[in-house]
Amino acid sequence: MDDRNLVGEFLREKIAGYEFRPRVASYGKVVSFSDGVTFVEGLRDVGCDEIIDFGENRYGLAFELSEEGVGVVMLTPGSLIPGTLALGTGHIADIGVGDAMIGRVIDPLGRPLDGKPLRLTKYRHDESPAPKITDRSPVNRAFPTGILAIDSMIPIGKGQRELIVGDRRTGKTSIALSAIKNQKGRGVICVYCTIGQRAAETVRIVEELRESDALDYTFVVAATASDPAALQYLAPFAATGAAEYFMYSGNDVMIVYDDLSKHAAAYRTISLLLKRPSGREAYPGDIFYLHSRLLERSAQLSRNNGGGSLTAFPIIETQAEDVSAYIPTNVISITDGQIYVSTSLFLGGQRPAINVGLSVSRTGGAAQQKQLKKLSASLRIELSRMREQEKFARYGGNTGGDMAEGKLLNSLLIQPKDTIYSAAEEAAILAAYRCGAFSSVPLNRIGDAITKMLADLHENDRALLENIEASGNITDTNLDALIGAVKRHLASYC
Repeated sequence: MDDRNLVGEFLREKIAGYEFRPRVASYGKVVSFSDGVTFVEGLRDVGCDEIIDFGENRYGLAFELSEEGVGVVMLTPGSLIPGTLALGTGHIADIGVGDAMIGRVIDPLGRPLDGKPLRLTKYRHDESPAPKITDRSPVNRAFPTGILAIDSMIPIGKGQRELIVGDRRTGKTSIALSAIKNQKGRGVICVYCTIGQRAAETVRIVEELRESDALDYTFVVAATASDPAALQYLAPFAATGAAEYFMYSGNDVMIVYDDLSKHAAAYRTISLLLKRPSGREAYPGDIFYLHSRLLERSAQLSRNNGGGSLTAFPIIETQAEDVSAYIPTNVISITDGQIYVSTSLFLGGQRPAINVGLSVSRTGGAAQQKQLKKLSASLRIELSRMREQEKFARYGGNTGGDMAEGKLLNSLLIQPKDTIYSAAEEAAILAAYRCGAFSSVPLNRIGDAITKMLADLHENDRALLENIEASGNITDTNLDALIGAVKRHLASYC
C-alpha cells in the first residue's frame, strides 16, 4: 500500500469515529467601559463570578447581573471599545491548588509571580461555602505564636479567627510574620495574602520569609496596589480557596489577610463604579456579608472530616486609633477576638506594642497550653493595675509597689524583632517572674537577663525544657525544678 492509501485509510478511520458536538456559548457586546468596569449587552446565560473572555488575553469577572446587561470588572489591564465581543466561558473563578504551591508567589488567578513555571492539575473555586456546624469541632488545640504577650494573655487556638488591628506602621505585619516563623517544624502550612500593598512591601515580606526559611512551608498570594481592583477583591477568596485544599486534606493551615481595610476599599470602588447604592462611609450595604462569608471559612474540622484546621489572622488598619470606624467594628464582630496594637505604646518603645486591655481572645482560653495558663493567670490584672497607677502618678499620687511590679512585667513582655519563644521558654520567663528571680535585675537589663537565662537553660537544663515542651503541661515537680534552675541562672547573671 503506497503512502497515499495509508493517509486515506488513516483519515477514514478518524472520520468514522468523529462525533460532532456543537459548542453552545453565550456572546455579548461591550456597551461602555470606564475605570476597569465594562457593561455588556447579551450574555443571557452568564453566571455570577463567571470569567468573561474579551479576546487578546483580556478577561473580566461577571459581577453585576441585571435585565439590562452584565457589569463586568476587568481582571487584566487595558481598555475596551464599544462593540468588542464578549464571550462567556462558563468557567467560575478558581485557583490551581497542590503541594507545588508551597514556596511560591502567585497572583489571585494562580499565575506565578516569581518567574518560575508552576504546574497544577487540581482547582478549587475562589468562593466556596463555609464548613457546616456539624462538620466542625471545638477549638481546643493551641496555636503558639512565639510571642509571650499573646501566648500568655491572648491565647489562640487552631481554627480561630484572631484580628490584628491598629494604626499604620505599628507592627501588625511583624506580629503575623513572627507567628508564621514560629510554625517551623510544627507541620503547619502558612498562606500570606497581600491586598493592595506596594510591590516593594510584598517583595520585602517574601524576602523576610525566605531568609528565615519560612518559605519552605509558606506560599504568598499577592495583589499589589498597581493591580486592578477586581484582582484585589479576588485575592483573599483565592488564597482561602487554596488554603482550604490543605485543610480538607487534614493539614493545619494558617492564613494572614494583609489587609482587609484595602480589600473593603477595593470592593467599595467596584461597587461605586457599578452604581450600586452606597451606605455608611460610601461602602455598599453588603460589606459585612463580604467579610463574614470569607472569615467563616476558617474552622477546626471534626475528625470525621479529616481533622484539619484553618486559623485566620485578618489585619485591619485604623485611622488615629479609631476602632469604632465602620470596617474595624464589622470585622471585630465577625472574629473570635482581636489583638490591638497601640501607637502610643509603639512610640514608647514597647515591642510588640500590644494593648492587653483592649485585646481579647474569646475561644483560645480552652486551647491554651496548661503550663502557660497556670503561670499567666493574673498577668492581665497586674498590667491593668500598672496602667491605672501611671495615670494616678501624673497627678503626684503615691503609687506604691504596684507600679514597680507592673514596669517589671512590661519589660518582660518586650520582645525584640525576630525573637521567638517556645512554650517551654515562655514558661521559664513567667516562672522566673512569679518567683521574684528578676527583682534584682535593673529594668534596662531585663532583655539581656532573659537571653542569658534561656541560653543557660538550653545548655544545662535541656532535658527539662524538652520535657515541658513535649508534654504541653507542667507538673509541680517540673515547676519546682524550673524555678530552681531560673533562680540559679539569674543569680549568676546578677
